[in-house]
Amino acid sequence: MLHAAVVTGASSGIGRATARRLGKAGFDVLAVGRDQAALGSICDEIEQAGGRARWLSVDVTAPDAPRAIVARALDEFGRLDGVVNAAGIISSGGVAETSDENWDAMLDVNVRAPFRLIREASGPLIERRGAVVNVSSVAGPRAFPGVAAYCVSKAAVDQLTRCAALDLAPKGVRVNAVNPGVIRTNLHHRGGMEDSKYLEFLERSKTTHPLGRIGTADEIADLIAFLLSPSTEWITGATISIDGGRHLTCLR
Repeated sequence: MLHAAVVTGASSGIGRATARRLGKAGFDVLAVGRDQAALGSICDEIEQAGGRARWLSVDVTAPDAPRAIVARALDEFGRLDGVVNAAGIISSGGVAETSDENWDAMLDVNVRAPFRLIREASGPLIERRGAVVNVSSVAGPRAFPGVAAYCVSKAAVDQLTRCAALDLAPKGVRVNAVNPGVIRTNLHHRGGMEDSKYLEFLERSKTTHPLGRIGTADEIADLIAFLLSPSTEWITGATISIDGGRHLTCLR
C-alpha cells in the first residue's frame, strides 16, 4: 500500500531527518518549511534514493497555511496517511523576562499551528485511517528554568496530542508525540544562542542525560517512522520520551 505524509519543519533538524526517513520507508513526502533551497535539497535527496517528494514553502502560522498544505498533499499524491508536526521554535526567558510578543510567538508556532493542521487534515486522515506524530520535547513533562514559554508550549503539545487522540480514535486516526532530549539541530541557534554558548550547552548536556550523550535527529526520525507504521496501530495518545533518560533526572 502506498502512503503519503506531510512533514512540517522539513528544511532542517528533526523535520529534515524525518522527511528523509519516511522517503526511505516508501512514503510520498510533502516537505513543508520556509527555506526553499533547503526544501528543494531534501526533496532531491529523497528522489535520488528512489522516493517521491514535493515541497511547499509556507509559514505554518499563516491563516491559510493548513488549507494550502493539505490541498497540496492531496493534489500531488491523492491521499494523506500521515502528518508530522516538526516545525518549532525556542527562545530564552523566564516568567519575569518573557514579553507578550515572545509568549504569543512561541505558542503560535509550537501549539496553534499543529492544532490547525491536525484539524484541517482530519478529514483525509480519517479516510485513510492515518496517523499524526507531534514533535514535543522533554520540556513537555519536565520544567526547566529560563525557557518558560517553551516549556508551556511543549506541555500544551502533549495535552493536544492526548485530546486529539481521544477525539479521533473512533474514526481510526492515531495521534502520538515524541519527546526528545537535546538534539544537535539549528533550533537553539535560531533562538538566539551564540555559537560558543551552544557548544558549552552541548558539552554540558552529556552530563545531564544519563546515557552520557546528546541524541541525533535520525534517532528521532526512526521513532516517528515507527509510530506511522502499521506496527503501531494500537498505540495512540502516547507521549514517548526519547532523551537518553533526561526525563528521569532532577535539575543539575
